[in-house]
Amino acid sequence: MRIGVLALQGDFAEHQILLRRVGAETSQVRLPAELDGLDGLVIPGGESTTIGKLAVTFGLIEPLRRFAASHPVWGTCAGAIFLSKDSQRDQPLLGVMDITITRNAFGRQVDSFEADLLVPVLTDPERPFHAVFIRAPLIASAGKGVEVISKLSDGHAGQIVAARQGNMLATAFHPELTNDDRFHRYFLSLVKA
Repeated sequence: MRIGVLALQGDFAEHQILLRRVGAETSQVRLPAELDGLDGLVIPGGESTTIGKLAVTFGLIEPLRRFAASHPVWGTCAGAIFLSKDSQRDQPLLGVMDITITRNAFGRQVDSFEADLLVPVLTDPERPFHAVFIRAPLIASAGKGVEVISKLSDGHAGQIVAARQGNMLATAFHPELTNDDRFHRYFLSLVKA
C-alpha cells in the first residue's frame, strides 16, 4: 500500500513516520505526477491558506480533486480546511467534502490544547484518543452523507472534530503528533476497503 503525503507545507514528515509504522509505504507529493500510483493521500496540518496557494501555484487543485473522487484522502487540521467546501473565508479549497469549517475556532496559538476523545470507529473504542489541537479549526456543520466520527466533550460539548464522507476523512486535530497510531490504522482500513 502506497500513501502519499502532500508535502507543500506543514507536518508531513510526522505523518510519514506513523504511516510507515503501521505498514504503509509513503511518498511526498508536491507535483501532480506524484499522485500516480498512490492508493491514498494525507493532507497534513500546517497553514491552510499557504497550502492552498502553493497547490494553485503547482497546478495541484484539479489533480487533487480528481484523486479525491476515486481514492481515500485524509485531511488533518489545515488539511481538513483544505478538503472542505466552505472555510468561511476566501481561500483556495478543494471543496470535495461537504463540511463547513471554522478556522482557528478555539483562538490563537496560545489557546492550543489537548483533549481525550471517544472515537467509536477506532480499534479499542473504549480507550480515549488523546488529541492535540493547535490553532485548531472546528467542523461547524456536516452535510448530508457526512458521518460524524467524534465530538468534543466537557466545555466544548457537541463540537464536531472528526468526520468521514465516503472515502474522505477530516480531523480538526493532529493525530500525527501522538504515539497513538489508531487514526492512521483507521485511514489505512479505508484505503483497503
